[in-house]
Amino acid sequence: MRLLRSTDLALRVLMRLAVTADAMPTTRQVAADMDVPYTHAAKVVAELQHLGLVHARRGRGGGLALTERGRTASVGAVVRTFEGDGDVVDCDGATQGTPPCPLRSACRLRGALRGAQEAFYAALDPLTVAEIVDEPTGPLLLGISRRPGLD
Repeated sequence: MRLLRSTDLALRVLMRLAVTADAMPTTRQVAADMDVPYTHAAKVVAELQHLGLVHARRGRGGGLALTERGRTASVGAVVRTFEGDGDVVDCDGATQGTPPCPLRSACRLRGALRGAQEAFYAALDPLTVAEIVDEPTGPLLLGISRRPGLD
């Protein structure tokens, strides 16, 4: 299973904010730190804000901060939200222009893939954002966020 770019970025933004509680980086700074286009970061930050995981303050002295809900958020729940709850494989032809699989009515693979997907989420569910930035990750993130020329 491969995560969507937006899911990966959402997790990295949450992790970045979890280790910089005393500072409020801007979306532009976070995008630069993560080496992603600003427009992608802005969309992800807007969704994280909508979910109540991130607080964004505009203007002078503004920036992004992780909310308490964001700090205690389940990594599995964040991934589910960004990935959606669709199947790993499009057996029904839900994607426009894709014909349904002729095996869908008697295929055992679909159930096995659904089980594997649920096991994937179950492994992430007990982890919180705060826990995934414990050592050695947190100090590395701090080093990335303090690269010269980005402040």
